[in-house]
Amino acid sequence: MATQQADTARTGGHSELAVSIQPQDGFMLGTFDAMASPCEILIETGDKHLARHITQLACNEAKRIEYKYSRYRTDSVISVINSSYGKPVAIDEETFRLLSFANTCFQLSEGMFDITSGILGKVWHFDGSDRLPSQSDIDALLMLVGWQRVELTAGTVTLPAGVQLDVGGTGKEYAVDRVAALLSEKAPEVSVVVNFGGDIQVTRRRMNDEPWYIGIENPLKDEQGETLVKIFQGGLATSGDARRYLLHEGKRYSHILNPKTGYPVEEPPRSVTVAADSCTQAGLLATLAMLQGKGAEDFLASQGLTHWVYR
Repeated sequence: MATQQADTARTGGHSELAVSIQPQDGFMLGTFDAMASPCEILIETGDKHLARHITQLACNEAKRIEYKYSRYRTDSVISVINSSYGKPVAIDEETFRLLSFANTCFQLSEGMFDITSGILGKVWHFDGSDRLPSQSDIDALLMLVGWQRVELTAGTVTLPAGVQLDVGGTGKEYAVDRVAALLSEKAPEVSVVVNFGGDIQVTRRRMNDEPWYIGIENPLKDEQGETLVKIFQGGLATSGDARRYLLHEGKRYSHILNPKTGYPVEEPPRSVTVAADSCTQAGLLATLAMLQGKGAEDFLASQGLTHWVYR
């Protein structure tokens, strides 16, 4: 427990949606849990009531998006789509935008970023063990991978029977940007850092024109310390396999899967962090870099964006 007493409130009558407010040096820290991540809201204010209001807004919006798009909830939009068995499913404008972005990612990556490939996780278990799936099991699931077979219109989406969507690869970054946009609207004069498990967006420059300092976890921390990054405004996102991998006969297999082969990408970095205008953009580029394997650094250099790569 920190030295300062945390101020905790419950949201919307849901006991699980606790938010905590804690004074820090020069800002307020709001915290809650969402999307299987610790969520932090850093608010440049000394007003605890304002900080609680801002954190409450952030928590409510994050939970709204989680409930709507989590594939682990049977009542989510994604679960309804995934259980449609080849029939068209009506979708709203927000879902259309999210799936349209997935389509853009698929096109830009030449098919390497594919939100239908999550089904490969049924046979790949990146828990540090040495168990490899059989080729026949991989081949059976590859038959169900392929965003190009999904039919998307402004009002409906249709999946071939057996195909499933998983927006987890972009969902958290999307939530960060949506929360940041909401807070910019509700508190336009306040600089806020939205940090969902290392996916970050800063709404505006601080009043004192000082940067926010963000620590990037170094997967090689036994050899190097944490990298401290200065950020004034914009997004930051990290992709990596520091915690999710398996080892087989001395070879490390990353959890970053190639949707064309069904196997992990060869020689990816341990971690890639990208700074961009938005968290969603940063997250996309970090993931695309990981998918390049040993070519990650060259890919990022060609984008002209600030980045950090650990191998």
